[in-house]
Amino acid sequence: MKRILLPAGGAILATGLLAAGLAGTANAAPDWAYDTMAKDAPSALAVAKFWLGANEHTNNLAKATPYTWETKATAKLNASGGYTPDGKPGVVAPIGEEKKTAAKVKNINLPKTIGKVFFVDSEGDLKWCSATSIQGKYRNLVATAGHCVYDDSKNASVMDNWVFVPGYYQGKTPYGIYVGKTAFTHYDYSVYNDRDRDYAFVTVYNGVQIGGGKATQVTGKEYAAHEGAKFVQEKAITADEYTAGVEKYGENGPFKSKAVDPKVETVAKPAEVNSVETVKPYLTDEGKGGVKLVGAEVTKSVYAAAPDNYDNNAKFLGLSQVVDISLEEYKQLQADKAEGKFLGELLEVKKDGQVIGWTKQRFFLKKWVKATAQTKYWVETYFIVDGFIKDVGRLGDNVGGQGFTWNQKPQQTVFVFGYPADAHPDGNKAYTGVTPKWTYGKTSGKTYVSAAHKVEEHIGLKSSFTPGADGGPWLAKYSNAKRLGYVNGVTSLFGDQDNNGRYDLITSPYFDGETQTVYSKAANVWSGSIYK
Repeated sequence: MKRILLPAGGAILATGLLAAGLAGTANAAPDWAYDTMAKDAPSALAVAKFWLGANEHTNNLAKATPYTWETKATAKLNASGGYTPDGKPGVVAPIGEEKKTAAKVKNINLPKTIGKVFFVDSEGDLKWCSATSIQGKYRNLVATAGHCVYDDSKNASVMDNWVFVPGYYQGKTPYGIYVGKTAFTHYDYSVYNDRDRDYAFVTVYNGVQIGGGKATQVTGKEYAAHEGAKFVQEKAITADEYTAGVEKYGENGPFKSKAVDPKVETVAKPAEVNSVETVKPYLTDEGKGGVKLVGAEVTKSVYAAAPDNYDNNAKFLGLSQVVDISLEEYKQLQADKAEGKFLGELLEVKKDGQVIGWTKQRFFLKKWVKATAQTKYWVETYFIVDGFIKDVGRLGDNVGGQGFTWNQKPQQTVFVFGYPADAHPDGNKAYTGVTPKWTYGKTSGKTYVSAAHKVEEHIGLKSSFTPGADGGPWLAKYSNAKRLGYVNGVTSLFGDQDNNGRYDLITSPYFDGETQTVYSKAANVWSGSIYK
C-alpha cells in the first residue's frame, strides 16, 4: 500500500489528529497518530451521563442516527491491480484463544463483541457507527473505521462524547457503556485524509451501567443539592389548580414538602399563521406593534417573485433547502401536490439516465401576524436516583475480544458484522439498524480505487450492506462455536457497481504491517476505571 510522505526536509502543519513524535521530516513521522477523547475520570463520567440519563426520556442513545459520512455519494469503484503485503502475515489471537486454534465455521452466531459507537459529530448531531471489541493487553480496545472517530472531510477532530456499547439494542446497554479515552489512527489518514487508512483503534475506560437505581421523590432543595442522577416530571394544570397550589406551597415551590411545585409562564402565540408543522419561527419578537414574524408556505413561483431584501414578504432562505427523501415519500407527496396539499417541488435525481434518488423543496416567505398572550400552567415533581453508576469492569472481560491479523493473502473468506440502517440509493430500505446483521464471502483478488475518496487499494466484498454498517469488523477464520475470529478489515465504503440504485459492494482498507503498527500502539495503552 502506498505511503504518503512528508516533503524531504520540509515542515507541515498537522490538520487532523495529533501525530506523536512529529518532527517535520518524512523519516521522523511515525505510522500512528492519536488524540485524547475523555481526558480523565470526571470527563468520562460526564460523557456516560450524557448518553444515559435517569430515565427513558433522557436516553440519548435511542435518539442517535447512523453516521453515513460520505458513503451515500460513493461512486462506482474501479477495480485495479492486486494489493501488496508489506511484510510477512501475522496474527494476534482473540481473548481466551491465545493458546488455542480456531474451529471451522459451520453456522453463524452473532459475536458478543459487536456493538455501536456513539458520538456527537461536527454538526452537533447524535450519531453512531458499528464496531467491535478486539484483543489488547489491558482488554480495553475497540476497532472501527477511521471516519467514526475523525471527520476528515470537515477536519473535525475526535468526535465528542464517544462511547462504545457492545450488544446495543434500542437504548439498552446489556454489558455496560464504555467511554473512549484515546483514539489511534494512521498518520496518513489523520493528516492527509488518506482513506486507504480508514481504520481506528480506541482505548476505552472500564464499563459502567447507568440506571437501575431507585427513583425517590424529593423536595426542591434536596433536588438542587443532589449531585448525582436526577430528573423532573412536568404535568399541565389549570389556572385554578395553579392558584390553589401557590396558596398552599407559595410561589417558590415546596421546599419543605415533597409535593409538586406549581409553575406559570406567559408566552406569545401567533393568532393567525399560514404555515405547516415544519415552519420554524423567525429569530426575533421585536416591536412591529406587538406582531411576530413567522413563516408562510408558498409555491415556488410566488417565492421566486418575492423580494429578498425587505422585512415584510422577504424570503426565508434557510427554510427552502433541497432535502433527500425516500421513494415512498416522493409518491405520497406527488398525490398531495395533485390535491393542493403540498406546495413545494419534487425532483427525481438521475445519473447516466437512471433514477438514483428523490428530493423535495419547500418555499417560505416572512409574514408579520398579530400575537396574543397565552399562559401556561404546570407543576413539577422532583426525583433523585440512588445507585446510578456502577463499574462493570473491562470490556474484554465482559464480552471477549476478536483477534487481529494483517498481510493476509487475497480472497480470504470473511464474515462481516454491523448495523446496516440507511436506505439504498433507490430509496429501498432493507435494514433498520436495530439489530446487528452479517454477510460473508471471499474478499476480492483485485483492489478498488476511488479518486473522490483518495482510495487506491481497498479490498472488496460483494454485499447488500448499507451505511450504518460503517466500522463493522471483517473477521477471518470466524468460529461459530466460539463466536471469535480475526479482524482483517473494517467496513469503509459502499458501492453500486451495476448502477441499479442498490448497494452491492462494501470495501475495507487492506490491513498491512503499518496497520499492525497502529494496532500495537493502541493495544498496549492502559485506560483504567472511571472511579480510580
